[in-house]
Amino acid sequence: MMAFMKQGSKSEPFRREGQTWVCTTGLPSDVTVEVGEISFFLHKFPLLSRSGLLKKLIAESSNEDGPSCVLQLHDVPGGATTFEDITSFCYGVKIEITSLNVVSLRCAAEYLQMTEEYGEGNLVSQTETFLNEIFSNWRDSIKALETCEEVQPFAEDLHIVSRCIDSLAMKACSDPNLFSWPVAARNCKQNQADNRALLNGISTDTRSSQSDGWWFYDVSLLSLPLYKRLIIAIEAKGMKSDVVAASLIYYLRRFLPLMNRQSSFTDKGHATIPSTSEADQRALLEEIVELIPNKRGVTSSKNLLRLLRTAMILSASPSCRENLERRVGAQLDQAELVDLLIPNMGYSMETLYDIDCIQRILDHFMSIYQPASVAASPCIIEQGALMAGADALTPMTMVANLLDGYLAEVASDTNMSLAKFQALAIAIPDYARPLDDGVYHAIDVYLKIHPWLTDSEREQLCRLMNCQKLSLEASTHAAQNERLPLRVIVQVLFFEQLRLRTSISGWFFVSDNLENGHQHSGNVLPNDDLCQRDTAEGNENLRERLLELEKECSSIRSELQKLTKTKKSWSILPKRFGFRKKSESSNSGDMKTPTSTTNGKPDHGNG
Repeated sequence: MMAFMKQGSKSEPFRREGQTWVCTTGLPSDVTVEVGEISFFLHKFPLLSRSGLLKKLIAESSNEDGPSCVLQLHDVPGGATTFEDITSFCYGVKIEITSLNVVSLRCAAEYLQMTEEYGEGNLVSQTETFLNEIFSNWRDSIKALETCEEVQPFAEDLHIVSRCIDSLAMKACSDPNLFSWPVAARNCKQNQADNRALLNGISTDTRSSQSDGWWFYDVSLLSLPLYKRLIIAIEAKGMKSDVVAASLIYYLRRFLPLMNRQSSFTDKGHATIPSTSEADQRALLEEIVELIPNKRGVTSSKNLLRLLRTAMILSASPSCRENLERRVGAQLDQAELVDLLIPNMGYSMETLYDIDCIQRILDHFMSIYQPASVAASPCIIEQGALMAGADALTPMTMVANLLDGYLAEVASDTNMSLAKFQALAIAIPDYARPLDDGVYHAIDVYLKIHPWLTDSEREQLCRLMNCQKLSLEASTHAAQNERLPLRVIVQVLFFEQLRLRTSISGWFFVSDNLENGHQHSGNVLPNDDLCQRDTAEGNENLRERLLELEKECSSIRSELQKLTKTKKSWSILPKRFGFRKKSESSNSGDMKTPTSTTNGKPDHGNG
């Protein structure tokens, strides 16, 4: 910025007249310098006494054209605006050097050869000294780096860009409170609110704190080429990967409107740039995705899935989408169901959601987490034992629960084919599910929405469910579910009978041990008789329940034999099932059970 007096002042040394710039010293001009569309009418002596290039050009031109000459300097860095400051400096007028003009002045001074050889305290030395002062200040360094784009080739040759980036990277990796750096070019309260919105919005799962991200906004003002170089330098200096990833997501949000869906902002500083074209957004997304550190957990699954959805909408390259799918698959156990519901954007639009994409993500997950060999026990597994063994398969079990919830959601799509539904369900092995309540719920929803399935297709669908691993609640519902094939209902009753027998054996074992213990100890406590009576009553109830189940199973076998002969409808069978107390109080199709897609026990209701 030049320290000129207001135009019209008597002491003003220069005057702008349209496209000309005239020196008002009273002496006639003997040299004309053309920079772009602006013509400067000047004098030779002030110019050649400060600039080696102008001295050379004036000497060459004077030999050819006489006392007056015309010079063309269209390539001077910074153009006519910067040359105005250069001219004022040559005439001894004080100019103000700031972080916004120092880079162009330094490049122009180098271009015009304004070194100490042509006057002490020349412009090269003054601008270089000021640059070194700027590199110690975060805010001024950001401003200077932004202006480097205007004179990029010259700034690169003078290493201004690299020096500025190194300075910023060092400061970003340090605690700003230690050096009292001014870290924001706007109101501090707004900056803190913006960081809070970022961390509570799209980047809620990142490990970075608000203090780690103090520099996010300032660097997001840079162009993509300069931002990329700065991020690479920051990472090379040891910045934590999750903080680098958070900054990259922050940068994307300024330019990609799709990344801001379902997120809130408290300041317009984070609003996206509306003029960005779709092609530019696509290119930006692809480049930023390549910069995200490829480590599990540094970017939340929510952010990765949002990036994937945005990449699909913008028709990003296949390699970009594959990269994101692979990253999501590596940490699928951290995802949430709502983020997996990616709309289908293919040309066919067969299904509401992109099933093929989730299938590929599951395949990536299984390629990482599936053990080489798993020994599955064929025996009946108690529910308690299943839950106790879930800790050893935490990622797999979490994904199994997540997939069961996803299956229940996509099952309500009438266009969801049986083949795709089955392929998704079997992507996770049976041993990963402590309980099959979630699979049963998804199957029930699919049968309800697709009533036209044939008997063989129903049988095929129900093979996805392991009747041994249904909870008592789910077994009760399944036993009364007329949408299930008869064979499945019989299996459910059979395995419940076996489970009940196992429980009775346990009761007998505990009861015998108690009796033997009392006999050997000889010390009978006052409440022992009451405990024995309670145990005896419990055993008697279990015996009655077992006898009832055995009678019902015999009845079902008789009905099955009759059906094979008479081919009558089997709709009468549910009336004979051994759950009379529950069937009297509720209809089989309207039974309500708790809903939870995160604990593996979703709602088994038919509605």
